[in-house]
Formats: sequence, C-alpha cells, structure tokens
Amino acid sequence: MISQYSVQASSSGQRRAAAPGSIFSRTGTGGQWPLLRYAQCWEDADVLLESMNVRSGDVLLSIASGGENTLALLACSPGKVIAVDQNPAQLCCLQLKASAFRNLSYDELLVFMGSRHALAGERQSLYRGLRADLDPACARYFDEHPDMIGQGISSQGKFESYFALFRKFVLPLIHNVSTVGRLFAGQTLEQRRRFYDEVWNTPAWRLMFRIFFSRQVMGLAGRAPELFKYVEGPTAERILERVHLGLTEIDTRDNPYLQWILFGRHLSALPFALRPENFQAIRRNLDALTLKCSTIDACLDTLNDCSLNGCNLSDIFEYMSAEEYVALLRKLCQKTVSGGRLVYWNMLVPRRSPPVLHQDLIVMIDIASQCQRRDKAFFYSQFVVEEVA
Repeated sequence: MISQYSVQASSSGQRRAAAPGSIFSRTGTGGQWPLLRYAQCWEDADVLLESMNVRSGDVLLSIASGGENTLALLACSPGKVIAVDQNPAQLCCLQLKASAFRNLSYDELLVFMGSRHALAGERQSLYRGLRADLDPACARYFDEHPDMIGQGISSQGKFESYFALFRKFVLPLIHNVSTVGRLFAGQTLEQRRRFYDEVWNTPAWRLMFRIFFSRQVMGLAGRAPELFKYVEGPTAERILERVHLGLTEIDTRDNPYLQWILFGRHLSALPFALRPENFQAIRRNLDALTLKCSTIDACLDTLNDCSLNGCNLSDIFEYMSAEEYVALLRKLCQKTVSGGRLVYWNMLVPRRSPPVLHQDLIVMIDIASQCQRRDKAFFYSQFVVEEVA
C-alpha cells in the first residue's frame, strides 16, 4: 500500500492541524508496529548536499531512515522532497522530527531529540505540544512507546541501541573515561595518528572490536540478519580499517557521529540538520515535505518520467541482489532528469553502476572521492555519485 502525508506548516512555523485519517498501516502479526531500525541518519548530510548540487525548486527523492538527511535537503529550498520508506515506524520518526522543527524553539529541539540533556519530564511536556500535529496513527505509535519520547527519539532505534551496548558494556573493558576523552583532544593529524597507534589501538581494542562488530553479533543486535545476505568475507576487519581512518584522518572534535557513538549525545559537533544556522531554513520549507509509506520501486511507479532532480538513496543497494540493483538503477534513471544526481553509500557490499548503464549514468569519481575524504560517517567503504546522462 502506498500512503502519503504532506507535512503542513506555515512559513512562520505555526502549527496546523494534521490531515484526517491514517496514513500508516500497522503491519506484522497482531497489528504490531515494525521495529524502528534507525532513529537518526548515519550518513553525512554535508557530503550529501555538496554532491547532490540541489537547487531551489528541485524535486527530490530521499530515503526517510531516521529523518535528518531528508530534513537537511529542505534547507536548500527544494520544490518538493518525497521521503519514502516501507517501514511506517521510520516515517513516524521523521514526522515527529518535522513537527519538532515546526513547533519548538531551537534549544527545545536539541533537548527533545536527545542531543542535549533534559530535565525530568521535559521531553514528555514538549511532546504534548507536538502530538496534535501528528497523523493519528503516528500519535498512537508514540503514545504506545513513551520511552521513545522520554529518552530522546534519536536514541531509540535498534542501531542506536547497538551502539549503546558498545558504549556501556564493551568500551569500558578496553579504555577508561579519561582515555576516551583524550580521543577528542588531538588538534593535529599527527597528534591523532600518534594517539591511535600508541594509546588507543591495543590488543584488547582489536579483539573486542572484532567480536562486537562481527557479522553474527551485528545481525543479532544491530542490523537485521537479512541485510548481510550479499556481504562476502569478514565484516569486522573491514569496519575496523574504516574506524582507524575515522579516528585519525578526520578531526574527532568535528564529528557528531563519533561523539554519539561514544557518549550517546552530541558534544562539540552536530549533524547538518541540527546546526543553528540551518534551523530556520528547514522550518521555512517544511511545506515541501511529503511522506510515502512504500517500497522505493512502487514509489517510482507513481512518478512521471524525468520528474526528479536528484535522489538520496542512503545505502539501500547493499540489500539487493546485483540484478535488483541494476533494475532499480535503470528505473531511477528513467524518472530523473538529465543532470540529476543519484547519491548513495556502500558499507560492506560494493555497488556502482555496471557497464550496461554507462550510457545512462556518468560516474562522478572526482566529486565522490573528494567528498569521501571529508565524510564524517567514516564506517562506509565507498561514497558513490552518479549523474543521469
């Protein structure tokens, strides 16, 4: 079923009533909601926006996921952003965050999300001011999961819970609080490299990392086991190599993703959507946001050819066979205008347009390489930018 809800807001951020009826269908046995897998986006919106080259008035397709990167696209004043996800829990998460942008002050937004500490009952109080702005089914979802509100929505996905296990139970067996704090003290590249080699990269670190980020443990506690269907070879060693780069080559003080993994909140850095300079632009453009509960393939079937100017595709191609990937890529080319860009990440499964599509897609190797060197979501093996010919 394809369901749609246009998030309604005035340019001043004044609340409007939610659209009548339900846009989300409960799926699964017993009418249960599916699991919220990602409560925030784990791809760097800075490199996403730079590589997509979004212009005012553009029509964009975006995988909803945890919502921040879809909201970041709104800062570019697009004509429309279609946020698609087949998991209604992910769309509820995005709708709640859109409502928070619409109705809260900037400081309240950070507290509500979980980026900043909250007083007792503060998030629940803020939620009561947002609830009437939500789709009825979405409001029921959060009413039935009050801990999602009380603990900060951005901490409540399965993936975030996986990092919380690492932070609370694994990391203390390797490094003490003082050592973790020193990870953010290195001001130069050479200082960070020396600290990693001489202090951080102990045998205990390598052993516990290989265990905790193995395919088996990640499938049990982090990502769904079926998401490893097309992964070949060991996972932990490849991720460890990327983490090494992330702790040395990229300034840790500017990395919100690393800070959340290690502290469960943001310290000295925020992702694009949560920075103060972007708050009003996102709020001002919330009218452009449309949510669709659908597979991306079915969503594309509802669109006219050449109706999209760009696509944020997260890392969805990792979960497809090579044949499914090529078929979807071909359809994306059909629905995207010449010069429109498809942007996506690879983590453990290599995906890049095959020779059969080279006349339809231009691989933007230089742009992708430059962006990947600055990508603060360091655990991805490849950043891909392709332009429709």
